[in-house]
Amino acid sequence: MEKERKLKVGVTCGDPAGIGPETIYRLCLDSRMLQEAVLIFYCPMEALNQVKKRFQLEEVAFIQIQQASQAQFGKANVISPKTPPQVDLGNPTKETATVAYWALESTAEDLKKGHLNAVVTAPLSKANVMMVDHDFVGHTEYYQKRFKEEGALMVLCSDRLRVALATNHIALSNLPEALTKDVILNGLRNLDAALRKDFNIVKPRIAVLGLNPHAGESGNIGKEELEIISPAISAAKNAGILAFGPYSADGFFGSGQCYQFDAVLAMYHDQGLTGFKAIAQDEGVNYTAGLTVVRTSPGHGTAFDLATKGVAKEAGIRNAIYFAVDVFKNREEHRLRTQNPLPITAGTKEVQ
Repeated sequence: MEKERKLKVGVTCGDPAGIGPETIYRLCLDSRMLQEAVLIFYCPMEALNQVKKRFQLEEVAFIQIQQASQAQFGKANVISPKTPPQVDLGNPTKETATVAYWALESTAEDLKKGHLNAVVTAPLSKANVMMVDHDFVGHTEYYQKRFKEEGALMVLCSDRLRVALATNHIALSNLPEALTKDVILNGLRNLDAALRKDFNIVKPRIAVLGLNPHAGESGNIGKEELEIISPAISAAKNAGILAFGPYSADGFFGSGQCYQFDAVLAMYHDQGLTGFKAIAQDEGVNYTAGLTVVRTSPGHGTAFDLATKGVAKEAGIRNAIYFAVDVFKNREEHRLRTQNPLPITAGTKEVQ
C-alpha cells in the first residue's frame, strides 16, 4: 500500500513581541502534534529560545532548515529570518513588524510554489505591519490580493458555530456605502460554496443578521433590512441557497438560535466577532473561505499585554492546524466526489 502523503503546513510566528512564539513553543511540547502533518514554523529561533528561557519551559528539539523542501515529518522544523531580530516581549516595534511580514510573505510564496499545502498564521498587529506595508489591511485582504482572487471571506469557526463577515476591516462610518445587496449576495454565494466544499455540508443553512437594532423593526429603525438585506436574501434563495433572516444580532446569539444554522453571515466586523468571541474566544479559528489556498489562524490576537506573563494558551493555534488539515482533506474529497459527473441524457428524469 502506498504510504499516505503527509501534508505540509506552514505556521507563521505573527508579531514575535506577542504570544505567537510562546504558543508555538507550547504547541510543540506535545509531540503528538508533530504527527498531524509536516509542520514548518516560520519563526526566529531566537524568539523561541527566549520564551523557553524566560518561562522555564521544557526542551523542544527544534531543527533549523533553510527551505520547506528540507522539512521532516515528526520534527519541529523552523525556518528563521536571515537577520535575527531584537525582540522585547510585549513591546512591538518596526523590527518585529518586519519579522511578522517576512513570515507572511515567505509562507505565501511557498504556498504559491506548491511547497506548502496550507498555512496557519499566528496573530500580528495590523497597525504595526503598516509601518512595513502601508497598504496592509488584514490577513484576509492580503491573501485575496496576493493570490489575485475574488471572494475571500473571513469566517470564525468553532465546533458549534461559524460566523462569516459580509464586510471586513472598514470603519463604521464607511459601512453604509460599502454594504450593498451585491456584497451580501456574493458573501452568501461564497459562504454556501465553502460550506459545501470545505465542510462537506450538502445543503447548508445560512442565517443572515440585520444591520440595525432589532433588525430595523420593519423600517422604524433604519431601512437597510428592507431595501438591501432582505432583497439579497431573496436573490440567494432564488439561486438555490438556503438563506434565512434578517435576524437581530443580540437575541440571535443570546438565545442560542445561532446553533440552529450551519453558518451565520454578519454585516460587519464587531457584530459577528463580538458574539463569536463571547462563545469561543480561546479555541476559535479564523478561516479564509473562497480562496484556492487553505489559510487558518487562531481566533485570538497578539495579546501584547500577556506576552511577558507566560500564560498564553496554545489551544487556538492547535485548533487552527487541525482545521487547516481538515479543510484540505475535505477539498480533496469533494474534488474526487464531483469530478467527471455523469451527464444527464435525453429521456433521463432529474431527481428533485
